Amino acid sequence: MSEENEKTTYRTGTIAPPPEYEPVTIGTDERFKQYVTKTEAPQEIVSEDERKDAEEYFESTENAESAENAAWHNSTRVIVTNVAYLIGVRKELFDRDFALNDQDVFDKLEKNRDAKIIRELCRLRCAIERYFGPINRAMRFEYKTILNLPQYVPTDAITYLSGVGINIVRGSNRMLYEYVIDINGYISDRINNCSKLFPLWLNWQYVRDLFVMPNGRTQEGTRAAAEVYYSNRMNYPYQSYINWKVEPEQGNILLNDKKFVTLMYKQHHDNFSDLSKVTDAGDRIKNSIYDFVADAKKVVLVVDCENSDPYKLTATLNNLDTDEIAKISKIILYNDIHASTAWGLLTNYAKGIEVEHIMTERVKDNKSLVDIRLSTGVCREFFANGVDSFMLVSSDSDYWGLIESLPDARFLVMLERGKSSFDIKQALSSREIFYCYIDDFCTGNSGDIKMAALIGEIKKYLAAKVSLNVNVMLDEVYRSTRVRMTSAEEKQFYQKYIKPMHLVIEDNGNVKIELRSK
Repeated sequence: MSEENEKTTYRTGTIAPPPEYEPVTIGTDERFKQYVTKTEAPQEIVSEDERKDAEEYFESTENAESAENAAWHNSTRVIVTNVAYLIGVRKELFDRDFALNDQDVFDKLEKNRDAKIIRELCRLRCAIERYFGPINRAMRFEYKTILNLPQYVPTDAITYLSGVGINIVRGSNRMLYEYVIDINGYISDRINNCSKLFPLWLNWQYVRDLFVMPNGRTQEGTRAAAEVYYSNRMNYPYQSYINWKVEPEQGNILLNDKKFVTLMYKQHHDNFSDLSKVTDAGDRIKNSIYDFVADAKKVVLVVDCENSDPYKLTATLNNLDTDEIAKISKIILYNDIHASTAWGLLTNYAKGIEVEHIMTERVKDNKSLVDIRLSTGVCREFFANGVDSFMLVSSDSDYWGLIESLPDARFLVMLERGKSSFDIKQALSSREIFYCYIDDFCTGNSGDIKMAALIGEIKKYLAAKVSLNVNVMLDEVYRSTRVRMTSAEEKQFYQKYIKPMHLVIEDNGNVKIELRSK
């Protein structure tokens, strides 16, 4: 092969070793005497620039605003960002299309060892699938290995994987499809290590299936997958191989989370219905909030915990730019004993904003005083503490009286859909007071506070319901059984039977403690 051709890539060619082989004993090296493929179809040469242009195909066809993409607007891009990294999208394309809101996201993912391993394995597999023909010929007739073909194979990926104990190049007499089988095995065995990159509400099995080639540990499976990939290569995201039933009209499936998750669930004949997990408030809403904060002399965020959702408020804060809301001097929570216990955790998710937590006591069990405490608290902040602007989080229409009583104060109201009346919204509009819905902000990133709230309550419940001291238990057991043991025997008994005790959860939810010897 000439030096000129050595630097080119190919658009078509042998996908995988064809089903038929013919023995050859003349004109080949010893390692190829058993089998070589029959004559291959002519290759159509394509330059490196053309290849890169093809990889950027989706920028012109999908990322532009169009009627087709209108259904996917106001979406998050967290999930597609992680998927794009894992499948091996080139860094320059990744930075352009997925790092707009976080320029360091690529470097953060690079530091995740599990994610880095999967990325390099996917880069290798895709390169072999894409350029199987020229790689195969170079190995057969020029006696090269994939380490000697940097124009086709990302050798930096091989070097990295070798450094973490994954040796892709083993021996010199291997068929190329055997490399694909090995890589498929490594991916299948390690992809679960990346599940923590994705939220708990997302069906992990669906994500996992993207990376696992069907029947990929056999020659037949690799051939079938390669044929599908090559026949639809331009329709794969950034031409990167994934286990996906490609439909050209789908366009760029990694456009955003709303589109990707919806289509992924459809691939599994399932329906993703909770779009709040992947939908974020639009720029108009966010910019109105930012302008309100910027125009304030001193602004506080006041929360009626009894008539608000802590998880939706956390999602709202998570989806607002930290620098834009840094001027908020504090968050004041007016809480009630019957409100969610998660309000006590908000300090950990307030983006560095001071949180003041006021627990309101009840004089009568059936009457909350949160509205009165909040109203008097707002008046105190306005008259005594120089606060001129209030972000009020509540769907209770009773606060209209508070707003009317402070005509010189500025208000921005955050409501919840289904909990706010038409009258309060009409009244706010008549006074040109901006309001928005905290439901409109993506709830998919509020999982941390939900898990913290659940675990905290479980610990409290167990502490109240379960109390067992094994030393006291053993003293009682020794007295009841009249068994005498030496100190050494007691220690062995403890290590063998008591220490391995564990909880067993039965199908009906009942829990029992089971003894099990080591």
